[in-house]
Amino acid sequence: MGMGPTLLLGLIAGGTILLGLPIGRMRRPAPSLRALLNAIAVGILLFLVWDVLSAAWEPIDAALGSVHEGHGGVGTAIGFGVLAAAGLSVGLLSLVGYERWMGKVAARSRVVPPPLNFGPGAAHAAELAAVRTGLSAWSPARQLALLIAVGIGLHNFAEGLAIGQSAATGQIGLATLLVIGFALHNATEGFGITAPLAGDVGADGTRRRPSWAFLLVLGLIGGGPTFIGTGIGHSFTSEWISVVFLTLAAGSLIYVITQLLGVAAKAKRSDLLAYGLLIGLIAGFLTDAIVTAAGV
Repeated sequence: MGMGPTLLLGLIAGGTILLGLPIGRMRRPAPSLRALLNAIAVGILLFLVWDVLSAAWEPIDAALGSVHEGHGGVGTAIGFGVLAAAGLSVGLLSLVGYERWMGKVAARSRVVPPPLNFGPGAAHAAELAAVRTGLSAWSPARQLALLIAVGIGLHNFAEGLAIGQSAATGQIGLATLLVIGFALHNATEGFGITAPLAGDVGADGTRRRPSWAFLLVLGLIGGGPTFIGTGIGHSFTSEWISVVFLTLAAGSLIYVITQLLGVAAKAKRSDLLAYGLLIGLIAGFLTDAIVTAAGV
């Protein structure tokens, strides 16, 4: 299959992530619904962590199998293992560092320097908001949605590599099944990205609805890498690159899950957490069934 049709497959697979994004603009969702949506997102992300770590472990497992059979492969196993550990560490710890840096930026922005103190006496809330710019001015819910989109984007890049590789080697049926499976996957991932936005409220308790442009950007971050990975996978394939991106995705998703669990703890609804986790996990495994049936 040529590059053009292959890129079209990647576009379809990645574009379905947009289907789950409109839920971020729900009007005044009830607290119980917000807790359930948050829990479902955790379930979906837990499945994705299992999915990417399983895929990242396959070349390591194959190399270790060769060692057991006496065909060598110790160096390959060690190399893949080091890459996997490095990717997991960077994916997880880089977000820890990012959160600390954002916390410092937000703390500094709360102090209004003299040139920007527009009125006499204490600074008005609007003045404080004017000082905070960039990501530091975003609400915690929006920052978390961005982190989820980045983690899913890394995961989808590896999916795109698989689609491109299958199409390049003439396995059209396999590539088509992969697109169907990944398209279903990405539709649920779009929901996972916007779930934190359902609880995004201001200091006065009013609902903050994200703009369509903001949701589109999140969709491009999460689904765009599928398209990019498809193009790269059609040109060449590398298990080493796949392991790096898969473990980067796993590390970032693990970090995001801990943040969402913190949100769930504040709701104090363990029943909704359990229901949501179950729904999210089942949705992940059901959508992955088509990909598994394709032999991947």
